Amino acid sequence: MAEKLLFSAKNISKSFPGVKALQNVSFDLREGEVHALLGENGAGKSTLIKILGGNYQPDSGVIEIEGQTIKGMTIQESKSYGISVVHQELCLAQNMKVYENILLGREIVKFGVCNEKAMMRYAEDVLKSLNLDIDPLDMTVSLSTGKRQMIEIAKAVSYGAKIIVMDEPTSSLSDNEVNALFNTIYTLKERGVGIIYISHRLEELETIADRVTVLRDGQWIATMDYKDVSRTRIINMMVGREIADMYPKKRPCGTEVVFRVDGLNTGKVKNVSFDVKKGEILGFFGLVGAGRTELMDGIFGVDTVFKGTIEMNGERLAIRSPKDALSNNISLVPEERKRNGLILIQDITFNVSVCIFDKLIKLGRLDSNKQMEILRYYKEKFSIKTPSFSQFAGNLSGGNQQKVVLSKALSVNPQILILDEPTRGIDVGAKAEIYKIISNLAAEGMSIICVSSELPEIINLCHRVCIMNDGEIVKIIDRQEDMTQDRIMEFALGGKDSNE
Repeated sequence: MAEKLLFSAKNISKSFPGVKALQNVSFDLREGEVHALLGENGAGKSTLIKILGGNYQPDSGVIEIEGQTIKGMTIQESKSYGISVVHQELCLAQNMKVYENILLGREIVKFGVCNEKAMMRYAEDVLKSLNLDIDPLDMTVSLSTGKRQMIEIAKAVSYGAKIIVMDEPTSSLSDNEVNALFNTIYTLKERGVGIIYISHRLEELETIADRVTVLRDGQWIATMDYKDVSRTRIINMMVGREIADMYPKKRPCGTEVVFRVDGLNTGKVKNVSFDVKKGEILGFFGLVGAGRTELMDGIFGVDTVFKGTIEMNGERLAIRSPKDALSNNISLVPEERKRNGLILIQDITFNVSVCIFDKLIKLGRLDSNKQMEILRYYKEKFSIKTPSFSQFAGNLSGGNQQKVVLSKALSVNPQILILDEPTRGIDVGAKAEIYKIISNLAAEGMSIICVSSELPEIINLCHRVCIMNDGEIVKIIDRQEDMTQDRIMEFALGGKDSNE
């Protein structure tokens, strides 16, 4: 690996009102390497990246790019220095074609008019240089998440980026799309591009990481060659403590069936039937496009159910909207918390209370005492870290955002709690806390449906697992000894049971 430094941050500090986001943090990136930047949510990763991207200015410290000291760098200046950030929430115009997105804001113009042929050729050359099989004429909205991710990377390359930051790039990708992303990363490394890679999926680092830097509570903890450090040691440095048991001990559930779905059909779900017992955690697993989220949206009244029945405690329910679901004691924590679970520009108070305002209003006035009682209860119960309930939800770490979404879902006292990807995009320490919360809720008698793309999560949390493929449940595994990664994946890929 080349030793040339592309970027160096020395003793960087940055504070916000009441928060020291970074305290004397140092970090560097070499030519042609993947440097993993790790830490729990709130560790300071995002702040450091925003300083690199020109969004924030450091309070103190020195930034050097290829040996040149940089002061007061703006977003445009950051780009001019060859720095590009590929965010977790992709910034593409969905109603534009691929080539238009790659050259958005930098259109090739001839005689005052966009030269579309030249733009298409340019985009095609960029895509081919990365070995990407994407048609520049495709509409962006029609592409998979993985291909949209590649367009963002191609766009960065077209800027002449020498430093590319990838923030949780695989959080919504299938295994094939992850492999395609890694192949693109290898191509970039060969060209000498340096990549700062942020991910909570530590198992990925073995494949691509050259070095790893760990931040905790805004402070630098360590920088090491990845080959010299174990996954356990990384986790311990991230959380500042030993996590001997990531998952709580699985406790037995009841035998009484409290929730039943029979022959459910929506536009993407076909003839699905299952039941949930009292105090059970029922897992749902499937590959991207299997129909898991669509099934949950049907149950919760987001999508229209064309056929089939939903029963609670033996009584048939009529659910045509989320309001109907909530009134029937069914609550949902959605897959995309920032888009569907939170109102980011509202405070914690509003977000936790939004589903129960009708119960908090008496004689036309809000019962603020009752509201604060509920907020304090969930803050203590879930250890939500915030200086004030007036803090905007968008300013919380991912783990604390998820706890706020959980608090909102539980505020209605549901009998059935649906969790769609409950730990997506949160760090390993927060995951352990969420697992404990889920286990305790089940032990208290709540019935939980848990959708997850992480097999260890399914196997270690759930009493049974329903495996979906192409909109159908193809297998329900109810014996712990049969709940193995190989067996679950076999059915997820469309395999059949040899005993059937």
